[in-house]
Amino acid sequence: MAMGIGAYAALIAVTPSLAWSCALLAPLVLALLAWWTLAQPHRWTAAFIATAVLLPPLPIVLGNSGPHPSLLFAGFGLAAGALYLRRWRIASGWLTGAFLFLLFVLLSSICAAALYSGPEVAAASLIRVLLFSIGIYAFFYTASVPGSDGLLRVPRLFWMASLSALIACIDFYYQLPAPAGFGPQFIWLQTGVYRRAQGIFYEASTLGNFCTFFLVMIAVAFTRRREEISISRPALLVGGTLFSAALIFSYSRASILSLLIALAALAWTQRKHVRWIRAVPLLAVSVSAGAAGSYYFLPDRVDAFWFRLSGSALFFADYTEAIFSGRFESWRILLDFLAAHPWHAILGVGYKTLPYSEFIGQTVIADNMYLSMLVETGIVGLAALVALNFAILYTARRASRHADPNASFFGTWMFCFWVGQSFQMLSADLLTYWRVLPVYLVVLAWAVRASSQTPAQ
Repeated sequence: MAMGIGAYAALIAVTPSLAWSCALLAPLVLALLAWWTLAQPHRWTAAFIATAVLLPPLPIVLGNSGPHPSLLFAGFGLAAGALYLRRWRIASGWLTGAFLFLLFVLLSSICAAALYSGPEVAAASLIRVLLFSIGIYAFFYTASVPGSDGLLRVPRLFWMASLSALIACIDFYYQLPAPAGFGPQFIWLQTGVYRRAQGIFYEASTLGNFCTFFLVMIAVAFTRRREEISISRPALLVGGTLFSAALIFSYSRASILSLLIALAALAWTQRKHVRWIRAVPLLAVSVSAGAAGSYYFLPDRVDAFWFRLSGSALFFADYTEAIFSGRFESWRILLDFLAAHPWHAILGVGYKTLPYSEFIGQTVIADNMYLSMLVETGIVGLAALVALNFAILYTARRASRHADPNASFFGTWMFCFWVGQSFQMLSADLLTYWRVLPVYLVVLAWAVRASSQTPAQ
């Protein structure tokens, strides 16, 4: 073995070009990376989430964006699932059934996609189902495979997310070129045309949704005793400042509304505790610091954000169509199609075919998770989505009432956030956020694991 390694190293050294050396070195690096990842059960989840939230897609033309490095660790995750197969302990229940039922419906809809839109669109639809299934797999693996969580713990997750938000702020300030494909979302000002902050994600709404998730976490943390949280209050304030600034730069009104709904849910769940009142000033300081810092560096762009936000509230009745960015027209097209072809409401036309197929007469971006599920997967798919939302809320709420502080923290965090998610699905296709969805579902898995080890209050 030593002679083989030496010969391989010599072969790399004598290659005529750097490109050939890198090509020969790649399998060895890949093998070492696989060995390190699979040495512990949960290393792949930490590596997947780190690369998903900190690295951009590769600058290769493939799909809407380039291939992402995190997919490598998703593949290692499948290998880890097989390697540690004897450790799996999947608990039966409503949440397990809801995940599996939704996945079954999405996979079944590929047949409709192939029938109505052709094999090419069906193949793209299958890829999107597989990307969504990464989050489901991460949930089952984290909740079902016992053992150390390895590198992924709450403080590391928080700081990785904070760094991602900082990257988004820097990207927006300097208007760095996108390394791969990105959603064409811009703001037009007298000083120029600027791309909305997206950070390392495909488009700005994903960034806004991601920031909302951790702002909810910070709000929940402020309602807890200091000894119950593994992150210091100053660190939470710094993180809240970064997430608030990145959320503003994303110009995502739906994410802000989702945040407000989540905070309202938190106020309701904590209505009997005085700690909620104490948390308000801390959260307000953090958000205000983010807003003030954003305005200090980019006053014209922040003014445009506040004008966009306040105008949406003040002129909602007069300019509803414009405020919803043309969504009503898309919804009318889809509803007219179902009215003319009601049989398609039973099984749908194929998951994620509407934006890429002209089967209904034109391509349409629904920007409504419930309506797109109805048209693409039928009543069965819509029922599966609604059932999953209720299952997540029920499971998270139940975990929030447990005696264990970790179960209560994770459950409250996930419950409040998913209440906002359920409303944001009215204006966004959140199931396509495949790079951040595993983060959310891993936290849900933490709540499930912690609550299964302690009795309910």
